[in-house]
Amino acid sequence: MKVMAQMGMVMNLDKCIGCHTCSVTCKQAWTNRGGVEYVWFNNVETRPGQGYPRRYQDQERWKGGWVRNRRGRLSLKAGGRFRKLLTIFANPVLPNIRDYYEPWTYDYEVLTDAPLGDDFPAARPKSLLSGQPMDVEWSANWDDDLGGAPEHGPRDPIVERLRRESEEKVKFSFEQAFMFYLPRICEHCLNPSCVASCPSGAMYKRAEDGIVLVDQDQCRGWRMCVTGCPYKKVYFNHRTGKAEKCTFCYPRVEVGLPTVCSETCVGRLRYIGLFLYDADRVAAAASVADEKDLYAAQLDLLLDPHDPEVLAAARREGIPEDWLDAARRSPVYKLAKEYRVALPLHPEFRTMPMVWYVPPLSPVVDRLSETGHDGEDSGNLFGAIDALRIPIEYLAELFTAGDPAPVDAVLRKLAAMRSFMRDVTLGRELDDAVPAAVGMDVEQIMEMYRLLAIAKYDERYVIPTAHEGRAHELEELGCSLDVDGGPGMVAGSGPFGEASGRPAPVSVETFHALRDRQTTEGIADPERPGARIDLLNWDGRGRPDGLFPPRKESNR
Repeated sequence: MKVMAQMGMVMNLDKCIGCHTCSVTCKQAWTNRGGVEYVWFNNVETRPGQGYPRRYQDQERWKGGWVRNRRGRLSLKAGGRFRKLLTIFANPVLPNIRDYYEPWTYDYEVLTDAPLGDDFPAARPKSLLSGQPMDVEWSANWDDDLGGAPEHGPRDPIVERLRRESEEKVKFSFEQAFMFYLPRICEHCLNPSCVASCPSGAMYKRAEDGIVLVDQDQCRGWRMCVTGCPYKKVYFNHRTGKAEKCTFCYPRVEVGLPTVCSETCVGRLRYIGLFLYDADRVAAAASVADEKDLYAAQLDLLLDPHDPEVLAAARREGIPEDWLDAARRSPVYKLAKEYRVALPLHPEFRTMPMVWYVPPLSPVVDRLSETGHDGEDSGNLFGAIDALRIPIEYLAELFTAGDPAPVDAVLRKLAAMRSFMRDVTLGRELDDAVPAAVGMDVEQIMEMYRLLAIAKYDERYVIPTAHEGRAHELEELGCSLDVDGGPGMVAGSGPFGEASGRPAPVSVETFHALRDRQTTEGIADPERPGARIDLLNWDGRGRPDGLFPPRKESNR
């Protein structure tokens, strides 16, 4: 048994309101630069819908992830070394800019410089790539709130597959009653196909925390990683000729801070913590014959951080004691393994993704309420879950490779928690049969409710810090923010986009100052040349001049 540590994330989809704050703050921190105008490390999709890039889940077209061959071994769906060698100078399986979207801005000079007249001036959209006027036809969030619309929903690859399997059973009216938001980042997989696809060895998975990164010095721009990633979360910077991707905000994580998307999430739906897993069994787990067994196989990889044998093996591998303590307190382990209410995204890609999701129960409750029934009653909820088979099948295609049983079990646990906690809130007599019906006891239901509903900051984010003795090692592994050509260091770009100024981008300044800010009582020194403070890098201490409007003196 080879015990390794993996940073993971869980998102509770019942709490996502689709506000896109996570996307905007991630964009500001990481991809607000020339060459990556179209890139969103974090995006929020409406389901059912086509996603970003369009129809990224259709691996018959995009050839991402792994497949199991006749000998029971894994091979890249896009082909092995020989096929890559034949296409290395012209990769034929890549999304084009129309599959993403052509980024645009607006011709604001028309508004500011227009002479006085009877007509109201309008700022037409113009391309950020060519600078020419354009018509806006698609974007990362184009089908936002339109997941059930007949113009967009039928193009969802999952909907197409379900309709083919049962043309009579599946009518599109069900999507109109079942819509939810799906935030997506890089999955930082245990078995990443993007890493295996890279001919130059620039993509790597950090041994200490499992974060997948790109060495900007090593990258040669072959773009095989873009094809290899089934989630299409690796992007090509057309200005630097390098690949870029979500970094799990590793400079923040190393000092114990959550990712930017988690920190700014309005719904508080994200949880970050540590998994311990057996690295020796990853290949076997990803190679199981039946795709529907992949979820259970991945779940078996996650080791119990309270098990003395696991702890002893972890210590032999050099995992520090404070990391083991963080693994024992990890919210993601509790949601994924203990309570088993979090599920991985598309396990059938065989990459062993480590961003997990609590599927939404709200559409079921809303549907009950619309029909005049009590949407919080356990009997009604359990019956509705049984009756609404198609939404469960859709969720199963997303999270369990088409097996509805685990999804049904999760929704029943969430329904039991909701019904039981309503009785607690209203002071009714508690019915132990409600948690017992889903294999839980009262204490477990209460603990799960606290974690999902009212957990505090330090309960949602249990992040061990990088040790000082390894700090230099982590810094020099690659994907650094302070090297030429690295993220944030493109010549001519600035903190507010292309050609907005010469100072260091906010993201660079933020991450390089985090360690100092965690050990001081004051705030960042505003007298330091080039220093800026905004809501992205403010540590909550003090009240820097200019950050907030001046306080008005009270008349009392």
